[in-house]
Parts: sequence; C-alpha cells; structure tokens
Amino acid sequence: MSFEFDGEKYKKASSHQKEWANKILKEFDFKGNETILDLGCGDGTITNQLAEMVPNGKVVGIDASEGMIKTALKDKKSQNVYFELKDIDAISYINEFDFIFSNATLHWIKDHKKLLKNIFQALKNNGALRFNFAADGNCSFFFKVIRQAMSEKQYIKYFKDFSWPWFMPTIETYKQLAKEAKFSHIEIWGENADRYFEDSEAMIKWIDQPSIVPFLKCIPELEKKNFRNYVVERMIEETKQKDETCFETFRRVNTKAKK
Repeated sequence: MSFEFDGEKYKKASSHQKEWANKILKEFDFKGNETILDLGCGDGTITNQLAEMVPNGKVVGIDASEGMIKTALKDKKSQNVYFELKDIDAISYINEFDFIFSNATLHWIKDHKKLLKNIFQALKNNGALRFNFAADGNCSFFFKVIRQAMSEKQYIKYFKDFSWPWFMPTIETYKQLAKEAKFSHIEIWGENADRYFEDSEAMIKWIDQPSIVPFLKCIPELEKKNFRNYVVERMIEETKQKDETCFETFRRVNTKAKK
C-alpha cells in the first residue's frame, strides 16, 4: 500500500534525511555518463544532485506519491533528470541502470526479496546499488506514542484491520535475507543516526510529514485533528530535553552491492 504525502511540507521537514543522503553522495566517484535510478525520490532534491554528478548521463527518480512528484517536477534542475509517478513494488526494468540509489525510503517496502530481485534485473552487468533505510530500533519514541494513540478507546476501532506500514529489520535479519539475492558482492552494516531536533516545531514537522500519514488515513476526517494533536502532545512529553531540543532514535541499514 502506498501513501500520499505533501511534497512541499516534506521538503521543509526532511533535513535529517537529506543529511544522510549527502553523506552517502560523498562516496561516489562517477565517470559522468552513468544512468541512475533513484528509488523513492521524494521532493527530488537528492535526485537533482545525482544528475549534477552525471552531466552526460541520465537520472530517473520514481515515487508513488503524486504530491512528491509534483514538487520534484516543479523543482527540476536539469535536462538529464526525469521524475515518474511509480510504485517501487511495480518496477520492471531490465538491464537499464548502471547504478541504483535509495535513501530513507525502502522501509516502506515490505517484500525485500522481491525488491532485491527487481533491482538485480534492473541493473546492467557490473552495475551497483547503494541504499540506506530504517533498521530495527528506529523511531522508538514515535512508535511508543503512536501505539498508545491507536489503543485509545476512541480510536482503537479504526485500526482493527490496520497493517503496520514499515519493514525495519535487524542487521542480521537483513544479511540473511540478502543472501538469497544474486549479487556478486554485497555489504550490509548498521548505523546509529539518533537525532536531536532543534526544537518542538522541527519535530512536529517530521511527525506531520511523513510519520503520522499512514495512521491518519484510518481516522475519520472529523477526528483527524484530535488524533494528530494527541500524538504531537505525547511526543513532546516523551522527547523534549532541558535545552528545548527533542530526541528521537534513528537506526539505519546500509547496503552496497554489485551485480
């Protein structure tokens, strides 16, 4: 199941996602003519940066959210970058890309056996991938609070058939899963990226886009505001520090592989 996001709000609330991506971009030494696929391009900021790194190549950014793609198209920086509304689960490329990149997205994908198979098929011979997504232990405060909200008497009925939207494995679990992929070389490692949001407002922006979106989808329109406010208030109680910052755990799975 895909969810709809507000690309403009996400652009203002995703500074930590972009920090992770920019750290990874420093690893790359492209020739400049590569064809690259960005899985879960979001507002397109990092996709545009990838396009700058391959001026004689091509970068395709895909996302399942119309709101994200709308923002990405509006902010498109060059002629060699393309944005497409497409679900990652639906990719069917064959030997098309030299490099596949994904940052802070793939925890939204439940079936990683299928994902890795599709990525392998999409890569050219000797093609490579690099991605980073949420691991076990991620967002521990938000998960505690959202589960409390879901179990409240006035809201529990709305989550009767709810399916948890994320796959956040332990590093060992993902290593075992990836063994079934056909890559000639694969590296998987964990990373602690715990973060202090500068203030309550910064954390609230992150809650609104994207964290609470899957849960608000289940709540009737007239009750969405109260549910959202409950989560925000409890998160401030749980995470606010003496210096007014707000703490949240961010744990990552890093993967690098070659076909």
